Amino acid sequence: MGITRGAIIVGASSGIGEALAREYAQQGYEIGLTARRTERLKRIGAELPTKSYVATMDLTDAEDAREGFLELAEAMDSVDLVVISAGVADVNDDLEWAVERQTIDVNVRGFAAIATAALEYFERNQDPASDRDGHLVGISSVAAHFGNGGTQAYNASKVFVSRYLEGLRVRQASADTDVVITTIEPGFVDTDLAYGSFWQCSPETAAKQIVQAVKKERDHAYVTRRWRLVAWVLKATPKPLLRRLLS
Repeated sequence: MGITRGAIIVGASSGIGEALAREYAQQGYEIGLTARRTERLKRIGAELPTKSYVATMDLTDAEDAREGFLELAEAMDSVDLVVISAGVADVNDDLEWAVERQTIDVNVRGFAAIATAALEYFERNQDPASDRDGHLVGISSVAAHFGNGGTQAYNASKVFVSRYLEGLRVRQASADTDVVITTIEPGFVDTDLAYGSFWQCSPETAAKQIVQAVKKERDHAYVTRRWRLVAWVLKATPKPLLRRLLS
């Protein structure tokens, strides 16, 4: 009998999360699928070539999401990889508080809730026979490199994701557990969250590049890789000029 590998994909009902679930299942991973759309998750799970587990999860309720994640992880035979792909990106030019609050609840509070739960699980289930105690992957965005009117909460939330994961990597450097932490910053991907088509790729292409970055245990990766250039230009452009270009 081979060693069972397991991955939990948070936000697996569509887009990058669904593509990653399918990609890792093809590689032999048992998959834990989480999102709000239970029936959609069940349909995806039934199509996977490996064993799947489904857990309904609403990240706006961070405490319940944490409990649900840990219950799912304990129910699986093994969890070696956790990918947090869930997120919202509503345009909110009118600054409606309910919209801003939901973005913060999901992309910030929800993200941190699952990230800490994943590390708690990895730290509690160390395997002396394994080279690694786990791998945590967070899907941020190139949008973390600039502010943008209308999607101000989304862009700011992705700054949080990137910096939070960076902080967790610093923490892990002196921790007893050996957990790899990878930040993925996609550009435009053909999903419901996309707000542009420049250098847009399919979720499947994004998933394949993410899998490669995870396999190489990268700290950080852009998807597609050419978005590294865009991020560099954004950092180099003076803020007043960038505001005019984005307005």
